[in-house]
Amino acid sequence: MLDISLNELKNAEFVLPEKNPILKPFDRSFVVADPSLLTPDNCHDGKWHMFFHTTFGVYHFDSPDGISFRNAGKVCSRAMRPNINYIDGKYYLFYEKTRSLFANALNVAGLAGWYSEIYCRESDDLYNFGAEYPVIRHTKDFEASKKCVALSNPFLFYEGGVYRLWYSCAQTYIKDCGFSEPTYINYAESTDISSGYVTNANPVISPDADNPYLNLCSGCIKVYKLKDAYAALQNGIYERDGHSHSAIMLLSSQDGVHFTHEKILIEPGMYENAGWMQQYVYASHMVRYGNELRIYFNARNVSDMLRGRECIGYVTDTNLR
Repeated sequence: MLDISLNELKNAEFVLPEKNPILKPFDRSFVVADPSLLTPDNCHDGKWHMFFHTTFGVYHFDSPDGISFRNAGKVCSRAMRPNINYIDGKYYLFYEKTRSLFANALNVAGLAGWYSEIYCRESDDLYNFGAEYPVIRHTKDFEASKKCVALSNPFLFYEGGVYRLWYSCAQTYIKDCGFSEPTYINYAESTDISSGYVTNANPVISPDADNPYLNLCSGCIKVYKLKDAYAALQNGIYERDGHSHSAIMLLSSQDGVHFTHEKILIEPGMYENAGWMQQYVYASHMVRYGNELRIYFNARNVSDMLRGRECIGYVTDTNLR
């Protein structure tokens, strides 16, 4: 649980520190994306740990302060959109498992369909991971679109003996980007963290033509339990003035499943001198450490596939009680 009330979260004043972005693309990748973090009080060694993906797989970086990160190595290839968890002394890394880089290139060229599902790997120390195994397989018609099957953006939520694994599914082609984004958001549940997940019958969140921040597709969601409610951060994909964009929305819920829009937290253009987040603000992860609340996220400058670069940054509110 995040030790904060819904009202405190709604009133938080997030600033963009000067040291941003904190991570830029490296090793010939055009993107670093989808950060998932552990704070020093939520892991065995008192460090910050961040997992994210590039074009070539999922990486692990560690840090003494959550700002300056060191490359701790590549975790796995053919993987993206990771979610790291520390539960009962063991680490669980969920991620979207894709096909080979060559097959993905054929998909971008329109010569083959995308195919991905949710997998997991376990570790005792965050540096050595065991063999991967599937946790959510493709079972629902709405998870597929045209030639593609896409299950992505896993995010684990645990309460009352039930593991709820949120995920995105299906794909919507975004014309000005030249690639696709997740169409729906859904979840699967199990009483065992590593197996037995049963997928919810229908998507929980779908594109909404009447929502100016959700009129193309649903992006991804991260769900948190607060003192007095549930909150979620969702990055919807939307069209405005003939161009696509993405922004991070704050949602609230009383049951942890059905959500209501509260406000926009982070959107393109809201911070000065931040050209690296000019057109898109994507997947996020919110953490509290002491009296500080941080939202880590990846953002993209422009939609053009050749000029576009995705970086990872963060905003912070240091005024929590």
